[in-house]
Amino acid sequence: MSSAATKLSFPMNAWYAAAYDVELRRALLPRTVCNKKLVMYRRADGTPAVLEDACWHRLLPLSKGRLIGDEVECGYHGLVYSPEGRCISMPSQEKLNPSACVRSFPVAEKHRFIWVWLGDSALADVSAIPDLHWNNDPAWAGDGKLLHVNCDYRLVVDNLMDLTHETFVHNTSLGNRAVAEAPFTTTHSDTSATVTRWMRDIEPPPFWAEQLRQPGKVDRWQIINFQPPCTVTIDVGVAPAGSGAPEGDRSRGVNGYVLNTITPESETSCHYFWAFCRNYRLSEQGVTQSLREGVSRVFAEDEVILEAQQQALLDHPDKSFRNLNIDAGAVWARRIIDRLVAAEQDALRPATAGATQLSEETV
Repeated sequence: MSSAATKLSFPMNAWYAAAYDVELRRALLPRTVCNKKLVMYRRADGTPAVLEDACWHRLLPLSKGRLIGDEVECGYHGLVYSPEGRCISMPSQEKLNPSACVRSFPVAEKHRFIWVWLGDSALADVSAIPDLHWNNDPAWAGDGKLLHVNCDYRLVVDNLMDLTHETFVHNTSLGNRAVAEAPFTTTHSDTSATVTRWMRDIEPPPFWAEQLRQPGKVDRWQIINFQPPCTVTIDVGVAPAGSGAPEGDRSRGVNGYVLNTITPESETSCHYFWAFCRNYRLSEQGVTQSLREGVSRVFAEDEVILEAQQQALLDHPDKSFRNLNIDAGAVWARRIIDRLVAAEQDALRPATAGATQLSEETV
């Protein structure tokens, strides 16, 4: 196995969000996902297509070409590719080289995201796309954005699995001492990790006081769920203290879901897709816009911390992380990711070893 392969921190046999639905139009959109250069577009019928962004002929990115119908024309010498990646036209010759093709990737549109599968196409099961149904469920309203963050995607997962940082990073909006001081529980399985925190009879932070619009103390909750390899949903909200929310009655409170799916671009950069969805004041578009911009400002504070943390990792290659109790959720999430990566590498080793032996025998 090559040294590049052993350094991968992300599995390839997984669905990754590659774009928001509104980003994908009848135009060529380049994006790098897991070190792979992709070009995406919508066919005339609206369905998405994703191709490798390199012409078979001279490797010019196909995203530098143009979309003609459902085909992509290379901007250098005019080779034309179908949505399946087959070259269907070459300049100055009628007979096409049968090897002329670029890779096409399984793609699906779900929960307002364009999802791409970069690994073994035979394993691409659409039912395995992470559940982010709140993003287009009529019982919920909301919107989100895409951030490009210069850090390892796992640092964003760490950040979301431990929200005690709100006390210190977001102390003017979401955070107060209760977040850092409240007890929490962590549960996990082979395919998920969950952190549950209840803050009872506390003063609401500014953000939640504005949402609830009721005076007095509140019971506040944060239920964080990790879905591999990089999706984190956070059930959040507040209700008047003593109104029954911890026992299951949230009817007097306000409830939101913070949806996060973080797609690796490289080992030190990622695409961070997020949305905030709510179950109150559903018809008020102004509330949707205000919340989107408010949460965007909060996440911009995270971006500063995460990029500084990534730089510190590069500056101190001899140092490693230390864990506290608050890191339990992040630790379990990383273990799940590590198992997925290790399983893929183990599956590749016999084929690689056999190829090496054959090469030596041939020589």
